[in-house]
Amino acid sequence: MKRARQKVVVENEAPQTSQKSKKQKTCLYGSVFGESDLHASMDWGSLPHHVILRIFQFLSLVDRARASSVCRRWNEVFHIPDLWRRFEFELSQPATSYLKSTHPDLIQQIIKRHADHLQYVSFKVDSSTESAEAACDILSQLVNCSIKTLGLISTAKPSFMNVSKAHFASALTVVFVNSKSLSSIKIDDTPLDDPSLKVLVANNSDTLKLLKMSSCPHVSPAGILCVADQCHGLKELALNYYILSDELLLALSSEKHVDLEHLRIDVVSENPGQVEFHSIKKQSWDALVKHSPKVNIVMYFFLYEEEFDTFFREETPVTHLYFGRAVSKAMLGRIGMNCPRLIELVVCANGLQPLDDELIRIAERCKNLTAMGLGECEVTCRGFIEFVKMCGGRLTQLSIMEEVLIPDNDYSLDRLHLEVSKHLGRMWFPDMMPTW
Repeated sequence: MKRARQKVVVENEAPQTSQKSKKQKTCLYGSVFGESDLHASMDWGSLPHHVILRIFQFLSLVDRARASSVCRRWNEVFHIPDLWRRFEFELSQPATSYLKSTHPDLIQQIIKRHADHLQYVSFKVDSSTESAEAACDILSQLVNCSIKTLGLISTAKPSFMNVSKAHFASALTVVFVNSKSLSSIKIDDTPLDDPSLKVLVANNSDTLKLLKMSSCPHVSPAGILCVADQCHGLKELALNYYILSDELLLALSSEKHVDLEHLRIDVVSENPGQVEFHSIKKQSWDALVKHSPKVNIVMYFFLYEEEFDTFFREETPVTHLYFGRAVSKAMLGRIGMNCPRLIELVVCANGLQPLDDELIRIAERCKNLTAMGLGECEVTCRGFIEFVKMCGGRLTQLSIMEEVLIPDNDYSLDRLHLEVSKHLGRMWFPDMMPTW
């Protein structure tokens, strides 16, 4: 009798285990395949095309190629045009880079079978000239493409800058001439030149909406002016300050031009005292803001203190300011007086003099300020609380290192965070320097 009972127990447990397994599978696959599919055995070769396509979109090129060998159905999906509209080529030298380079055989297969499907293309290269030249070689073969967005990304310098101008220009010309519908181009730190821009404009003036070309030393003010004159749909532009001009701002403000949404300007100096910066007239800035009242004007400064003299002597409609090097008290004072549209201010370093008066002036005059960041600066606790009190809850982002704040007779650091939190309407603490 005892043996019989044991047998009954074992037989009753088996279905329970099976039922539990089904529940687990339902949780795991039910959202993708539906419960009805789970009653049949899993056959990966019979998955719907759209499911396999979704799987492939999460895989790297190498893994896609391997997965295409699973069966005929997966191989069919591997060659569906939708899978090849967006693609990033990774090119590197194994001995000097952490990037996992796209295999040359796979690149040739893409060019041979899918070049006409590519629409959103980017090239990520390491610092080697060989990788940049390989990217140019691939670009030169995209003669049947209809690319809409193109990005050239260098993970480290010099990369594209060491490629000859002729080789680079020839490669870009192939894409510019054959695409006819480019809307977005990001080609920072490249030997792009004026003739290349003229080819771009001649073939894509009706479609170009974004052009990001900071640190392109071979482009002149006349070259970028040609783009602004012809590409009336341009909404976003990023460039170096040395090619910014009154003529360019006026061209972007013409009646034919759409409202500009984003203008980024990098102000860079490699050696102290060697660069003299020209000034932009207030009338030119005013014309741009009148034409595009919602434009974000973003300026990144990488200057030495003695090189700031040109800037913010008159009212400037900048909205976002980032200082990557030390900036003087006088410069911050001018910002408070002449930047009424300022939304965000980040100061990495200043010096050993408290910035109380400068911050209070900024709070008084910059009524749109919503974000502030201070690095290696000094502010008294009383001055900082006064600044926050004047700005109030509109300060949605406030990042201040604890080392910046100087305790005084009125406020300690412990009391400071309570006062600041009260004026912001939310809990706030200063940032702490990591100990590792």
